[in-house]
Amino acid sequence: MKEYLDLCRYVLKNGEERDDRTGTGTISTFGYQMHIDLTKGFPLLTTKKVHFKSIVEELLWFISGSTNIQPLVRKKVRIWNDWPYAKFQKSFVYAGESMSEFAQRVAENDEFAQRYGDLGPVYGKQWRDFNGVDQLAVLINQIKENPFSRRLILSAWNPAELENVALPPCHSFMQFYVSSDGQGLSCQLYQRSADVFLGVPFNIASYALLTSLIAQVTHLKPLKFVHTFGDVHIYKDHLEQVETQLERLPRKLPKLILNPAITSIDEFTSEDIELENYDPYPLIKGKVSV
Repeated sequence: MKEYLDLCRYVLKNGEERDDRTGTGTISTFGYQMHIDLTKGFPLLTTKKVHFKSIVEELLWFISGSTNIQPLVRKKVRIWNDWPYAKFQKSFVYAGESMSEFAQRVAENDEFAQRYGDLGPVYGKQWRDFNGVDQLAVLINQIKENPFSRRLILSAWNPAELENVALPPCHSFMQFYVSSDGQGLSCQLYQRSADVFLGVPFNIASYALLTSLIAQVTHLKPLKFVHTFGDVHIYKDHLEQVETQLERLPRKLPKLILNPAITSIDEFTSEDIELENYDPYPLIKGKVSV
């Protein structure tokens, strides 16, 4: 994806060195926007392999309203394990268990998972129960009944509950927009904090997928994803990985295939979501800064 590589180049050229909460250090800049045409293919990065299954399972987990990593861990999706594991390491019951041992206990022991696998009221909770409001259901209903509304909003940022979450929401505010012909759906995401190498490829694909799912259940077609950033940064221990990607030419984007029989956002399963003709360069590994 050229848009992603342009972002990488922009941060490297215009960013400043900054200390950060994790102690890793970043090259950071403030304010950037990408426009991605969803009619040209599904925007899953091709300059490195991105695990599509994890994106699908995470999004369905958000949609379900869950905030516990157990359903993800049971499906071998590890992207949220670092934060509860770090918390577990500080507990009085920690006895030197490795990350994999911790994940196995979460998967197999419901009581342990309830105590140590919950992230607090993160994305799924806010989407489906923001102070008692099912925002996602309201959003979908509004798109159907009042498609040209300027209030087609989904927010994960709940100031009243920020102190109770493992990680305050990075991708925090979304607005949807129905085209004037009543045929297409676009989404703009505001992301307050963006890890360019590890997080952003997931975020692009996840919200493109969410837009596509909502489009299907509202009888629309996905048109555009606009990605607006606040603090957009490359961690210093990811610089080599980013440079490797910049040496690679983007390949043709894959095609998203959804089960056309699904009419409700809550009915989708991973079996209803497929990717066709994904041909990426090899995986590039990088460490998560927690």
